[in-house]
Amino acid sequence: MTAIKFGTDGWRGVIARDFTFQNVALCAQGVANYLRQEGVGDKGLVVGYDTRFASAEFAAQVAEVMAGNGIRVFWCANACPTPVLSYSILHQGAAGAAVITASHNPPMWNGFKYKPHYAGSASPDIIARLEEEIGKVAAEDVNVLTIERARSQQLVQDVDPLGPYFEQIGKMVDLKLISGAGLKVMVDAMYGAGGGYLPLLLGGGSTGVREINGEPNPAFPGIRQPEPVAPNLQRLSQLVVDEKADVGIALDGDADRLGVVDEKGSFITTLQAFALIALYLLELKGERGPLVKSLTSTAMVDKLGKLYQVPVHETQVGFKYIGPVMMAEQALMGGEESGGFGFRGHIPERDGILSGLLVLELMARTGRRPSELIQHLYSKVGPHFYNRRDVTFDPESREELQTKLAALSVEEIAGRRVHSVDYMDGTRFKFDNAWMLLRFSGTEPLLRLYAEAESVQRVDELLDAAQELLGLERDNE
Repeated sequence: MTAIKFGTDGWRGVIARDFTFQNVALCAQGVANYLRQEGVGDKGLVVGYDTRFASAEFAAQVAEVMAGNGIRVFWCANACPTPVLSYSILHQGAAGAAVITASHNPPMWNGFKYKPHYAGSASPDIIARLEEEIGKVAAEDVNVLTIERARSQQLVQDVDPLGPYFEQIGKMVDLKLISGAGLKVMVDAMYGAGGGYLPLLLGGGSTGVREINGEPNPAFPGIRQPEPVAPNLQRLSQLVVDEKADVGIALDGDADRLGVVDEKGSFITTLQAFALIALYLLELKGERGPLVKSLTSTAMVDKLGKLYQVPVHETQVGFKYIGPVMMAEQALMGGEESGGFGFRGHIPERDGILSGLLVLELMARTGRRPSELIQHLYSKVGPHFYNRRDVTFDPESREELQTKLAALSVEEIAGRRVHSVDYMDGTRFKFDNAWMLLRFSGTEPLLRLYAEAESVQRVDELLDAAQELLGLERDNE
């Protein structure tokens, strides 16, 4: 038996060790109990899954438990991106959604995301309730009704969420403008659930879209994990250069995160992408409203907030914190370091597909290539560079590392004076025009080291110094 704890977005575990059919059934029963206690079980639950190993079968287990509890299931029969399933909650008027996905984790992982009625990540309060209910469930408490019997009782309804989602996307961006802009776009779907979406949305015009890794493959060959960061996008970067493409767009395993490669094959960091899209909404689209960012995200957003006189709210890592603030403040945009961005008028949730389309719409409207857009951004806020290192460690040494981190007391790091230290989520050091954060992953045995500064060299110096302070070897990066 595994204690089911939700991280930054859902519960994740290693397939067959932690993530088993029995544990998924316990998780589903806890969700069913929660829905009935809230009095919303009659609204039904959207159930979907990504392209990982056995995701469809795990999702079927969830559907059978829901049906066993008399809760109607809106069943998505094909692998589907998380933002598409989240939007389906609103379209169906459902109580929420259960999504079988481990997002960007390595191939041996799978996970269970719960999305409430508002179609975003579950808030900390909801997560606490779910964990409490799941913790009470014993194997003999799980109610199951086979899919066949559930269909005969009309407790499972097949739905196709693509049409409503595409209609919604058409309201958020000018698809005709992008399609007719004559752009040459390379897309890396990273073998995930977002395969085929951008070619479908942009087909029929002068813009050409070539997709790679669009076919499902749960082994994610050639990459460590389906996360759209520079080390995993070497093939995309090379193809952008070889094919003389205008831009490369990458989606993670469940298509809620975005990666961008410029026309020279250089990776545009997730922090640059956040600031670039925010600048587009504020400057060219003339929109106004608060911006919400996690503490791991860019200081460029703070500068844009001052420049365009909009408030900026900072949260802990994860859309379970960002989403509720977006809703409460009617925020224009929310974003985090991982490349997940959400937008007003859509869902309070990350959407990599929509984020990528906004980048393409910006290019189509301005006639500028990505590197030129970054230079325009820098003309507003100054140059900013960023990197993150994920350092693996023996899970048994976690307590020792936590003690080391808590005991850190330094006035200077890499020759820069520390102005302040905070512990909102991990340990963050602030310097003149730079910051560094050290925090543990919520799902894997990883210590994440983040830094943003005015040059690549200064970023590397800060990250090197962090590893030295904690006694972590460089070969563990």
